[in-house]
Amino acid sequence: MLITDPQAQRRPLPSPEELPCSDDTPVDNEDQNLLPNLLLTTLYRIWQQRQDWFFAVDMALYHTAGANPRVPIVPDAFLSLGVERKKNGKSRRSYAVWAEGGVVPSFVLEMVSFQAREEYGEKLHLYAKLGVLYYVVYNPEFWQRDHHDPLEVYRLEGGGYQRQSGEPVWMPEIGLGIGRATQTYLGMEQEMLLWCDDTGRVHAPPEFSREELLREQRRATAAEHQAQKLAAYLRSLGIEPDNLPNADDRP
Repeated sequence: MLITDPQAQRRPLPSPEELPCSDDTPVDNEDQNLLPNLLLTTLYRIWQQRQDWFFAVDMALYHTAGANPRVPIVPDAFLSLGVERKKNGKSRRSYAVWAEGGVVPSFVLEMVSFQAREEYGEKLHLYAKLGVLYYVVYNPEFWQRDHHDPLEVYRLEGGGYQRQSGEPVWMPEIGLGIGRATQTYLGMEQEMLLWCDDTGRVHAPPEFSREELLREQRRATAAEHQAQKLAAYLRSLGIEPDNLPNADDRP
């Protein structure tokens, strides 16, 4: 783990229970909630016998690679391997690297929206500094505006990210590949992000029942309330949530 603030080295790191779990950045469209959650529910099925993984959607990721360990980064989704599925039998409110034995996520997903948020710049450099092995940027609508491709997968090599060729992209350290496909889901045809195996065979997401959809809507509402709490917390520290400092900034 990296601590760049000398003062932070002398202060005890907070427990995950002390830290807010999200931020106040609203999603621009329903896919920013739907697609990462479909990746999660697919993992529930294909890894149902495993308890050594954790996949989070829109959860605060606290780390010591920046100036202030109380300032999180909030990916659209991330996957950590070698950690408890339920930490001490309970659901996590946030993910603090120092409380997970130093395990950083192996996979991070950022989805580009109408308002670009440094997915190809500051975030890319911060995730590399943190040590995230695979960084995935999904940009289905604005890739031409941003002069990038709709799906880009980067692998950490020699301290920097190298773009991976082809699609889907196989990630051997994770045991999954990721790619895109247009499928009919809940009666609507749309492009989706999908896991696949090493042959390129797609792991289709499960269909939700009406009751499951209602539960997901309630979860999203609860997450929004938590986001508002985190925004207030960051502002109490003198930090504007929409203008978080760079990884190398100093308080």
